[in-house]
Parts: sequence; C-alpha cells; structure tokens
Amino acid sequence: MPDPLADLTLRPKIVGALCTVYDPEIPVNIWELGLVYDIDIDEARRVHVQMTLTAPACPAAQSLPLEVEWKIREIEGVADVFVEIVWEPAWSPARMTDAARLQLGLL
Repeated sequence: MPDPLADLTLRPKIVGALCTVYDPEIPVNIWELGLVYDIDIDEARRVHVQMTLTAPACPAAQSLPLEVEWKIREIEGVADVFVEIVWEPAWSPARMTDAARLQLGLL
C-alpha cells in the first residue's frame, strides 16, 4: 500500500538521486531521458522503481539498474529498493524532457 507521507518526503530525494545517474553513451541523466517510468513507495518505505533502457542491447543494461538501486539505498529513510527493467512501453526520444532535448541539440 502506498504511503502518502513517505511519497511526499522521499520522492524528491529519489528523483534527485536519479538525476545523478547517467547513461554512459548519452550525456543526460536517466530522469531527464525519461528512462524512469514509475516510482512506488510503500508504507514500509520500500521503493519499487520501474525503468527501461534506451535499447535492449544497451551496454549499460547490467550497470544502470545497479547504480539506480545503490543511489536510492543511500537515501536516509529508504528501507529497501527493487529496480525492475520493463520494455513496455518502449522508450523513444519523445519521453525526454525539453531540457534533455535542448542539451542534446534536438530543440
């Protein structure tokens, strides 16, 4: 069951942590790239992250989810972390924020 208070206090810290994780091939963080699809925080302060990669054969397929888990585990108040890689919906550049598009020269 979601915890509204944990969501209010932990979500901004989690997003901040995700903004420090970069795809090694693209100089933009995974949050701005739109690779994170969902963040769920339950009443026990366990965090479940659904994310994708830019492609199934992404060279960072092993390292990125581990880095996401590690960064979130460092946040005070987080009890546990589970990172799930999903392929639906497929990632596309349309998921990027305007800031990411601007940084990559796509705007």
